[in-house]
Amino acid sequence: MAEQVPILDLRNVIKNYNLGPVAVQALKGINFKVFEKEFVAIVGSSGCGKSTLMNIMGLLDKPTSGGFYIDGINSASADDNELSTLRNRKIGFVFQSYNLLPKLTVLENVAVPLLYRGWSQSEIIPRCREMLKRVNMGDREHHTPNELSGGQQQRVAIARALAGKPSLILADEPTGALDAKTSEDILHLFYELNREEGMTIVLITHNVEIAEDSPRQVLLKDGIVAADIRK
Repeated sequence: MAEQVPILDLRNVIKNYNLGPVAVQALKGINFKVFEKEFVAIVGSSGCGKSTLMNIMGLLDKPTSGGFYIDGINSASADDNELSTLRNRKIGFVFQSYNLLPKLTVLENVAVPLLYRGWSQSEIIPRCREMLKRVNMGDREHHTPNELSGGQQQRVAIARALAGKPSLILADEPTGALDAKTSEDILHLFYELNREEGMTIVLITHNVEIAEDSPRQVLLKDGIVAADIRK
């Protein structure tokens, strides 16, 4: 039986930044794999390399050395157009700041990635409405972001991430700007998506309590994997 191909495969990933005459090593040899239907929390304090790792996993940056593979595809051998296509088709992003476009309605915000993918209007509208209903925002499609609470905006951002049927959701501090109750609701939605729909989710957080609830925790410290814990 063939071995399952991981969705994410990091092989001795090193990332250096040159700050004038000084070279800073943000990642110092990261090794781990994420498989289909996993829920992984990557946790660490500020400056540990989480954002750098997020950018590499999201195909927004490349390692200085080492290998990063997504669905078996070597990111190092892809050009910018290929990386953009991979990112658009395989990854759904959820950010702390929501990144919604303020002049667009909720429905239009969810539709943006599908427009870039060349979907037709007849495909886009039903899919966006389906995803908004999935995150309990179906009755807000004509609202603009400034008419929504933070938690509602994050739900719209999750609907947008799901709309293109990605292989993976990358959530970068998705509850960082939310109060405790709203954070709990958003995390419950992520776990529901993982458990009921088999969505692969990588959640990046500085919050140890959030990470402790995850079936798998990858602890980053000073640019290395200090622990990889499965429950």
